[in-house]
Amino acid sequence: MLPHQRGAGRAGGGLVAFALAFGAAVAAGEAAREHLALGVERVVIPGALSLTLLHNTGIAFSLLRGLPPAVMVVLALTILGVAVYNKDSWPRTAAVRWGLGFVLGGAAANVVERVRFGYVIDYLDVHVWPVFNLADSAIVVGAGLLVLALLRGGER
Repeated sequence: MLPHQRGAGRAGGGLVAFALAFGAAVAAGEAAREHLALGVERVVIPGALSLTLLHNTGIAFSLLRGLPPAVMVVLALTILGVAVYNKDSWPRTAAVRWGLGFVLGGAAANVVERVRFGYVIDYLDVHVWPVFNLADSAIVVGAGLLVLALLRGGER
């Protein structure tokens, strides 16, 4: 591999993770809006998984409801900015690239929904947690990868 190609390969995992998280979350949100009725539970696996369309005006898992959408967007963009600004302080591993890609892709998908609608579209109901969406799942998986990367360490 030529020197100029190494950086592109390293960034590739993060870009793929971002594209997967963002694309899947936006597509799933649109499908939920089109095929689910607001507040009506559609059971997929009894007692374990339902699809329930909700409009989340709060942040993750419906916390801080009632804040104006502009405040929520500024908060999300600030978190995204901090993550990107500090990217050089993370270990240089595939887990970090994929983790940041999932976190940023999921967060970006939620920001897009909040700007478009004034709320985030939630639809996954596991009955032991507030209703959430695929973007939230990507953020949690990405955060988990980042924690693992920090615990394992690596070149900075």
